[in-house]
Amino acid sequence: MLSLAPLKSFYPGTTQLLMQMTQNIAQIIAQELNVREQQVTSTITLLDDGATVPFVARYRKEATGGLDDTQLRTLNSRLSYLRDLNDRRAVILSSIDTQGKLTPELKKALVDADSKTRLEDLYLPYKPKRRTKGQIAIEAGIEPLADYLFGNRQADIELEAGKFINAEAGFADSKSVLDGARFIIMERFAEDAALLQKVRQHLSQNSVLESKMVKGKEKEGAKFRDYFEHTEKLSKIPSHRALAMLRGRNEGMLSLSMNADPDNESKQSSYCAVIIADHFKLNLTDSAVDQWLKTVVTATWRIKIALQMETEFLAKMREQAESEAINVFAKNLGDLLMAAPAGAKATLGLDPGLRSGVKVAIVNNTGKLTAHTTIFPHAPQNQWDKSVRTLANLAKMHKVELIAVGNGTASRETDKLAGELIASVKAELPGLTKIMVSEAGASVYSASELAANEFPDLDVSIRGAVSIARRLQDPLAELVKIEPKSIGVGQYQHDVSQSQLSQSLEGVVEDCVNGVGVDLNMASAPLLSQVAGLNKTLARNIVTYRDENGQFKQRKQLLKVARLGPKAYEQAAGFLRIVDGDNPLDASSVHPEAYSLVESIAKAKDQALDTLMGNSELLRSLKAEDFITEKFGLPTVTDILTELDKPGRDPRGEFKTATFKEGVEEVKDLKLDMILEGVVTNVTNFGAFVDVGVHQDGLVHISSLTDKFVSDPHTVVKAGDVVKVKVMQVDVERKRIGLSMRLDEKAADMPAGRSNQKSQTGSKPAAKSNQQGKGKPQHRSQPKQQANAAMGNAFADAFAKLKK
Repeated sequence: MLSLAPLKSFYPGTTQLLMQMTQNIAQIIAQELNVREQQVTSTITLLDDGATVPFVARYRKEATGGLDDTQLRTLNSRLSYLRDLNDRRAVILSSIDTQGKLTPELKKALVDADSKTRLEDLYLPYKPKRRTKGQIAIEAGIEPLADYLFGNRQADIELEAGKFINAEAGFADSKSVLDGARFIIMERFAEDAALLQKVRQHLSQNSVLESKMVKGKEKEGAKFRDYFEHTEKLSKIPSHRALAMLRGRNEGMLSLSMNADPDNESKQSSYCAVIIADHFKLNLTDSAVDQWLKTVVTATWRIKIALQMETEFLAKMREQAESEAINVFAKNLGDLLMAAPAGAKATLGLDPGLRSGVKVAIVNNTGKLTAHTTIFPHAPQNQWDKSVRTLANLAKMHKVELIAVGNGTASRETDKLAGELIASVKAELPGLTKIMVSEAGASVYSASELAANEFPDLDVSIRGAVSIARRLQDPLAELVKIEPKSIGVGQYQHDVSQSQLSQSLEGVVEDCVNGVGVDLNMASAPLLSQVAGLNKTLARNIVTYRDENGQFKQRKQLLKVARLGPKAYEQAAGFLRIVDGDNPLDASSVHPEAYSLVESIAKAKDQALDTLMGNSELLRSLKAEDFITEKFGLPTVTDILTELDKPGRDPRGEFKTATFKEGVEEVKDLKLDMILEGVVTNVTNFGAFVDVGVHQDGLVHISSLTDKFVSDPHTVVKAGDVVKVKVMQVDVERKRIGLSMRLDEKAADMPAGRSNQKSQTGSKPAAKSNQQGKGKPQHRSQPKQQANAAMGNAFADAFAKLKK
């Protein structure tokens, strides 16, 4: 909440004003989300009272007007930003008021500022700062000269400057005095909020980013060669290219710079300098004062504003690129977590390896480890037949139904081994099926403290096989044990803000877990910790209570768990399921607070709870309006009737798996126009990566996803989808595979070396001539009179183009 402590010194009415601004936050967010202000106000109240997003989205629809998880998280993020903005506004108002400089006009401008950038622009002239050259000149008494020259353009500049010579202060001649006056005016110009807004608008519309190779880095920076001579409009750069160029700069391979005037053939002046002159109504002539003011304007742009704007715009580019990259990661993670589970079946997990052997783990239908070993079917041991016999004995002994093969090194060879295993036990286990499973993050889990606590006496490599088997049974339950960043479904994930990435991914995990629901008697502590209202401590306490007292029979038993109070119970209970408990409603998503409503429905229809639940014909004949009460509105009643129709339903889709083509096990086995089945492993802004079983994912470029125009690949495919693709390009040496989902497309039709990189976006290339003196004042190489004339012509030319 906004702190009003900094406002005590304000004159009457300011505190009230800031409180009004706080209330306006709801109005601002409502306009941005295109919803009613009351929806936002009610949601803010719930969140401030400690309610979680999943709980509010599911069980408080009357209050929020049906806002979904995504809207609620956007609301929460904007709420945080706007409250921070108001906190900063309070500090700035207090600071300026303490200086005695808070005029009504400035106060209104600060109150109306709708972004942190605008707020800081307004504060700039009043912000305490280190001693500048302009301040030194003011202290030496030169400010009156600056004021005089700015208002008297026909003055004798040398004569006036001579009056302010102050050798003791470091201004021993007219030149140093004029330099001091120049810095005073430059600082005034550079601190004018309205001017900065105009310059910023011009740059937003016209500036380009120029990327160049750092000299001598041709070989070392080869992976960045697409950006060795690259120019692109700054406002149009997609996130993946922005992050690639920023990475190249961070690694010392690229230099990045902002060109404010890509269409300005004259490099002597900038349109931004013209904007500065025009803003202060400086119709400059050939007089000595005006020529001096031209140098002030030029220096203001080049020295004061240009670098500041380049830093600001590159930071903004990074921020937007990071935000988009984080969103891509979040979408992919959500798709992966919500992948259909194979189900509660005894599963054989195989973690492939060559010299180190294949690690084997068998887990029962509850995910409990029942057996493990290591086999050596591949070179150099080549114990193929022995390995098949070992697996066959284990599979028959534990009645295995599924085989999960990790997709790492030696996966296709191990997949073939699994095929022989299935053939050898076909009579005893006719339904045995093998599936290739992503190993992403399995090694991270294996070496984690969590895995060590779960399997203290088990070798790290065997833990990986357990994880592979379990993630086939239920991807969500197993993947929550791994830090989301380690699952590897993002783009440039290591180049973005790690705190923002973690916050976003944690929200995705929370939404997925609560969207599916959790079996209270089966869930691990890591899974329970993702349930709304619970944390790691409460999750461990639940498991401890379960171990000491046996399975939960009723949801209300949760209140007996150490440190789990009424608030946590309210938030979590609806997402926790108890199968075969005392109350059939405990197996559904109906919240305990609504049990009385369900009981009244059952009584009205003369039904017992267990016969009412699942009775589709009866439930679909009911009208939700007939059961609305003062406490439960239409959205809640409708949701309850839907849940009663299919209690405890799993929102995840039907389990599917890809069948990799026999004989295609390495990149060199791929042939052009070959049609294969694969699994989408990652979706980016420029396309989708697909695993076709050759240890290297292939890229389906965005243009090859479908025959129609695609702006966002996520609208066509998602991580985990089983797709058919055609091989379009194969580069064995670089291990690059080009694929297409347009199966009628021919490999010969694809341009050789097609890249997702765009060339210049309509902007003219930087002039190659006259580079040596670029950016240097002309008077260093020409007589002063010629330099002044050239500068004047440049200003006139640039100004005319700008106006045009």
